[in-house]
Amino acid sequence: MAWVIWLVVAAVLGVAEFFTLTLAFGLLAAAALIAAVTAGLGAPVLVQILVFAAATAAGLLVVRPIAMRQRSGTPLVRDGSDALIGKTAVVLQQVSMARGLIKLGGEEWSARSYDEHQVIEAGTLVDVLEIDGATAVVYPRELLP
Repeated sequence: MAWVIWLVVAAVLGVAEFFTLTLAFGLLAAAALIAAVTAGLGAPVLVQILVFAAATAAGLLVVRPIAMRQRSGTPLVRDGSDALIGKTAVVLQQVSMARGLIKLGGEEWSARSYDEHQVIEAGTLVDVLEIDGATAVVYPRELLP
């Protein structure tokens, strides 16, 4: 009958995880499930508690830090306008701080110079430093550090 108690504990912890999304309650729920299996196999209560404690420790000390590192990492694939940052473009019309036009990824983009005093002539290769709305902020390739 102890296995039923462990299942109830696992369900309560699972519901708590659903509402908090901390991963801690989910790991505790998994440990309670392991203890329920242990109880179902007929292990004494002390063994069940030790199995729960060991599974909890393993989850919280090993699994959770790895999962949190993976969750907080930046995505490996950039999409949308973020994918254009770092790309090379060709200046179609002179680019200054006020305006300009480049060919980027097969499309024409409005552009402005990163350096407010710099004017980039047509035909120059530039790198995209950022996308500001619908405007690419660029800098000449040969002047990049």
